[in-house]
Amino acid sequence: MARAATASATQAKRRPRVPAVPRRSLLQDRLVRWRPAHRAACAALAVSLAIAAPSAAMAKCLPIASAPSVAQVVPVAAPADGSVRITFVGHSMFLIETAEGASAITDYAGIPLPYPPDVATMNNAHSTHYTDFPDPKIETVLRGWDPAGGIAEWDHTVKDLRVWNVPTNVRDWGGTRFNGNSIFVFEVDGMCIAHLGHLHHTLTERHLADLGQIHVLFVPVDGSTTLSHGLMMEVIEQIGPAVVIPMHYFGVASLGRFVAMVEEHDYEVEILGTNETTMSRLDMPSRTLLVLGDG
Repeated sequence: MARAATASATQAKRRPRVPAVPRRSLLQDRLVRWRPAHRAACAALAVSLAIAAPSAAMAKCLPIASAPSVAQVVPVAAPADGSVRITFVGHSMFLIETAEGASAITDYAGIPLPYPPDVATMNNAHSTHYTDFPDPKIETVLRGWDPAGGIAEWDHTVKDLRVWNVPTNVRDWGGTRFNGNSIFVFEVDGMCIAHLGHLHHTLTERHLADLGQIHVLFVPVDGSTTLSHGLMMEVIEQIGPAVVIPMHYFGVASLGRFVAMVEEHDYEVEILGTNETTMSRLDMPSRTLLVLGDG
């Protein structure tokens, strides 16, 4: 099937920046307290999760206390040339902003935004990952599944941002929903950012070929409704990104267990204490887990 291609020539908008006040976040405090006390337990739990039968967890998210009802995003100026700003909105939503003023939000579930992005992607058809009523001011909405039962295939470019998808399957009550999820890839100035969505299986050689080289990977780390931490670590090693950013976790305990596992796989861990970061290929670290969140 031919890929659907769209383009937009919307002019870049510059927004006044509101400077952030540095502080140690509640999330930093919780992880700092949690990690030493539970490091040994993490290793044992990671092993048990890796061998657990994945069919026990269906394609449904639990209620999430930390999922915002309104996006906590402060409008700011576009990032510098060659860089990308990433803001963790909550649950599995990220705002991606480029130097030319293009913007995209992932796993958009309909929450109010301070301004409409150019692109909204949605992964997996249930309420914490999509909406049937997106903001009409959003120019392009890309669903990671085909409501008619086919295969969603997208290749969309707006200014300096290109977005495409790689379909995957999801477990569902009673069987498998084929092509029910998509890994969305956001390419900006030679840097590729991938959002795994609600991934329920490890990847095939075809998936990896379609993804290509990925520099930054948004990874669900709940350890149950998507994949066990052990299997998700296998996916990370399959893709081989420079930076891993966790998402889709139900409390600091599941996040902490995942942090302990990646440390055992020789990843550096940085807990920023803010929900925003800016990066480029020129200054990108290697094998780094970057925890975003301001508590």
